[in-house]
Amino acid sequence: MNPAFSVIFLTTLIGAGQGLFLALITAQVYSGVELVAVDESGYFYAVGSMIALVLLVLGLIASIFHLGRPERAWRTATMWRTSWLSREVIVLPAFMGMVFIYALIHGLGWDFTVIQVTPEIAIPLSIIVGMIATLLCFVLFLCTGMIYAAIKFLQEWATPLTLVNFTLLGMASGFGLAAVYAFLREAPELINLFAGWALLLTLLAAVTRISALIRNSRLKPKTTAKSAIGIRHPKITQIAQGAMGGSFNTREYFHGQTDNIVKLVKWSFLILVFLVPIILLTVALITQLGIFLLVSISLQYVGLIAERWFFFAQANHPQNIYYQAT
Repeated sequence: MNPAFSVIFLTTLIGAGQGLFLALITAQVYSGVELVAVDESGYFYAVGSMIALVLLVLGLIASIFHLGRPERAWRTATMWRTSWLSREVIVLPAFMGMVFIYALIHGLGWDFTVIQVTPEIAIPLSIIVGMIATLLCFVLFLCTGMIYAAIKFLQEWATPLTLVNFTLLGMASGFGLAAVYAFLREAPELINLFAGWALLLTLLAAVTRISALIRNSRLKPKTTAKSAIGIRHPKITQIAQGAMGGSFNTREYFHGQTDNIVKLVKWSFLILVFLVPIILLTVALITQLGIFLLVSISLQYVGLIAERWFFFAQANHPQNIYYQAT
């Protein structure tokens, strides 16, 4: 497939925003049971939530550039019964709305106890709103991943690993960003919490993403030139596609890059998304120096752009059997 950078930025930005929000609600839960100490004024959660919201909005804006008729974008929500894209279009703004409400509750001091579990443990309104947002967050991961995993004829995508990788990579980048945010807010306990989770999630994502690469390298096309035209001759060679110029098929379904470029992108994202962050996060946890966190999340996001480009480029549409011919 030919990767569209608008979709690349959409998926990586909203993934980081989702991960950042999950990091914030994790910190609040930990704080509620007194495992970590957080600024009780609520501004830590309010500002962090607004940063997550900005990432989600930027991802939404990026998606507009992929639309041929942006004024008709609202119609994408009408097929929610059968389309994962329609479901994503519905869930994304719903999640953004709950994140915004979560930020308002903390920023304006509207939080109050809803349920008193024990004299020491109470469930405030912000936790209830946060849990609803968390549920929507994971539903959004599901919708985004299934947009691609549900396409059966693209074998590289049609696997549960697609959904798992979208989720883990988004969470890993979000928790890494949360560690940087905690460093800027001078919250050492939260730095360890977020960086530790970011390290674990990055390790898990490395396992699942490499598993997907190994799986995809062993795939065999279900369609061949012989089966497509119904001829059983042992040697069929196509020397032309029947047209001298380009077409929609040649532009949209094939990336047009050499095998060497594709391999370079693959090794680049393996290093930038996994190897470098794992090393830098480990060093950051040992030294407590925030510069390692900042470099880690910066390089990881660059790697995520390369990873998502490779994800789209690796998908081999069956029509390429014909249209990749010279």
